[in-house]
Amino acid sequence: MENEEIKKVSELIENKESDKLKELLNDLHPADIAELCDELDAEEARSIYLLLDNEKAADVLIEMDEDARKRFLEILPSETIAKRFVDYMDSDDAVDIIRDMDEDKQEEVLSHIEDIEQAGDIVDLLKYDEDTAGGLMGTEMVIVNENLSMPECLREMRIQAEDMDEIYYVYVVDDDERLRGVFPLKKMITSPSVSKVKHVMKKDPISVHVDTPLEEVVQVIEKYDLVALPVVDSIGRLVGRITVDDVMDEVREQAERDYQLASGLSQDVESHDNVFRQTTARLPWLLIGMLGGIGNSMILGNFDTTFAAHPEMALYIPLIGGTGGNVGTQSSALVVQGLANSSLDAGNTFKQVLKESVVALINATIISMLVYIYNFIRFGASATVSYSVSISLFAVVMFASIFGTLVPMTLEKLKIDPAIATGPFISITNDIIGMLMYMGITVLLA
Repeated sequence: MENEEIKKVSELIENKESDKLKELLNDLHPADIAELCDELDAEEARSIYLLLDNEKAADVLIEMDEDARKRFLEILPSETIAKRFVDYMDSDDAVDIIRDMDEDKQEEVLSHIEDIEQAGDIVDLLKYDEDTAGGLMGTEMVIVNENLSMPECLREMRIQAEDMDEIYYVYVVDDDERLRGVFPLKKMITSPSVSKVKHVMKKDPISVHVDTPLEEVVQVIEKYDLVALPVVDSIGRLVGRITVDDVMDEVREQAERDYQLASGLSQDVESHDNVFRQTTARLPWLLIGMLGGIGNSMILGNFDTTFAAHPEMALYIPLIGGTGGNVGTQSSALVVQGLANSSLDAGNTFKQVLKESVVALINATIISMLVYIYNFIRFGASATVSYSVSISLFAVVMFASIFGTLVPMTLEKLKIDPAIATGPFISITNDIIGMLMYMGITVLLA
């Protein structure tokens, strides 16, 4: 929000002009109020929440930035969190909030939830890993039995729909609660005289297992253009559903994490975080880079006689290091992207390395030839630098391409986030290996 609006809200809170503040808040969307609360301190945010009705307050809390929300919840008693917020949330949103609390506070909040069934659902959902379908799903959905008649089905739908904000699909189960189909709402209008739901339902709907990784859930929703996806347990019983808005939030967070890893940040950090947190997030890779630079200087220090004989060789140190880092980052970025969207399988490592080798061969040939032409004109054909730099560049590009492909695919197999491979790790490694190649080739050809 604009600074002027934030300043205006702060003044209204300070002057205790509740009526004007409430009037202002009534015209704002929950997401806008959440953005406002993110910019205010916890006590000011608390003043705003007191003026909101329960449902809107719950919606605002869900939309808030995680860190700001955590700070805000820390100053609230457990009973208030349960009765003012959790009672008005879908189970998946409630789990997101409660999961961030310590175990003692979790138990306190759960003990104050009046709806025992809702509390039970939340406890069950907390057992799942947050990066799986089970950890992302909610339990609010309209479910009908396949043997219901149309009038019975409509009656059941009306009863269940009263407690829901949105209805995406109506799910059909058998007597054992196993998912059998999806009931198209259109059929309620076009086929009102059909005897039973099972005669008009869409059989064998697309679903995911509770242990399905988040990445696969995203791919299924994207592939089949779904707005909601049913989740089943190991014997096919319907246990929940995932909506597209939940998935989009997770995709954004994952993309931010991957971008930060690729940029050399060792932990999740944002621009408004304090100095200490930003420093601890940046420093580890900077220290590794520093060690890489010291390693490079030690390598170059062993070739002082070579530089004394051919001082022009020093001019190409940045070129060798920079090219290796750039090529490695390009290769690894393509592989990480392919692994993320499943267009690339970690099992096809040899095939991908072979393809990358062909691309690298073309790029290496073009780059080394251009540099050779430049050095030929500048130093002449007989100068060591004319052919040693070109051969070194060729070798560095080939190595960096293959290394940049192998590393993320290996990390994927080891269940480590391959996004690490697109950052300083590749650049530093290629820089050191590139210098070793450059100096080794120069000594051999000198």
